[in-house]
Amino acid sequence: MQDTDRPSASRPKISVVPVNLGPRSYQVRIGAGLSKQVAIELGNPGSALVVSDTNVAPLAAENLTQQLAEAGWNVRLAVQPAGETAKSLREIEKLYDQLIAMQADRSTHVIAVGGGVVGDAAGFAAATYARGLPFIQVPTTLLAAVDSSVGGKVGVNLPAAKNIVGAFHQPKAVFIDTDLLATLPPREFAAGMAEVVKYGMILDESFFDWLEAEQPKIQSHDPTFLARIIQRSCELKAQVVEADEFETTGLRAVLNFGHTFGHAYEALAKYGTLLHGEAVSIGMIDAATLACQLGRIPEEVVSRLTKLLQSFQLPVSLPSGMKLDPQQIIATMRLDKKSVGGKLRLILPTRIGHVESVRDVSEELVLKTVARHG
Repeated sequence: MQDTDRPSASRPKISVVPVNLGPRSYQVRIGAGLSKQVAIELGNPGSALVVSDTNVAPLAAENLTQQLAEAGWNVRLAVQPAGETAKSLREIEKLYDQLIAMQADRSTHVIAVGGGVVGDAAGFAAATYARGLPFIQVPTTLLAAVDSSVGGKVGVNLPAAKNIVGAFHQPKAVFIDTDLLATLPPREFAAGMAEVVKYGMILDESFFDWLEAEQPKIQSHDPTFLARIIQRSCELKAQVVEADEFETTGLRAVLNFGHTFGHAYEALAKYGTLLHGEAVSIGMIDAATLACQLGRIPEEVVSRLTKLLQSFQLPVSLPSGMKLDPQQIIATMRLDKKSVGGKLRLILPTRIGHVESVRDVSEELVLKTVARHG
């Protein structure tokens, strides 16, 4: 990561994580107050559709829309319902209608201001309208900042499966304003930390160790530590995306550690009951427990992962009132994009800092794992 631009009254100091993808390369910019600089950073004015939700629109999205308008942009604001409802084909059609109404062409920017749901939905609309519009991410949650805003995966849900309809559409730029993340509600902050912990588990043991050691300062939202976890998470995500942009080699699949279980729980709970990060946290413990049963890791790894997730106030099992049929869980997991021929393929750890894609996992063992939730 590199620092660019000296801070001034008009331009804050920013740091840059490059995502090197040839003609699709872009930069992830990180800095306090950065959302106020988007109009400047984008350069010459054009047309843009700013997409947000009812949680974010009255603040960050409306401010950005106004800044773009003052800079000479032809800009509209589309406000979606908060939550996973926005990631539906019905809501995407409303975004298409907005683009048609503003006579959008292939130079029209779609700018997502919000969490991962907004980014996925806006990105899918950008990827599919007129076969592709330039796309900008301005994440307002920790989870979106460290994970979904980087890498170009966009998509929507169907009732039976999460993210089953989608595309690869890299953003033109990502602007992470740490000021927008500093006041996140505790539950939203915790949900983002699930993805941060994931990076340590799958790619970087020393990062995992650091998270264990510095957990109290991270929990206090210390700006220095917040910037560091965003930086390292984006660097690790960029490394994987650069090596396997379109998930053709299997390397990018490691990013889905815990997600096959987690997506099933989200779908069966009718989306919104569990935050994505909460479901991933539970799913990571399921995957680690299964790996332990297979003799791939010692119990100590499961214990350390459990302790770290719990230290960030994350769940490690389904809520006591959520009763899901284990057979339904397995059936939903088979719909996962990583499944091959209806056979489960899971990302399982071999140690902290390394995971592998494992095919033909015994469904009996998987049933035993999910049965731990009662």
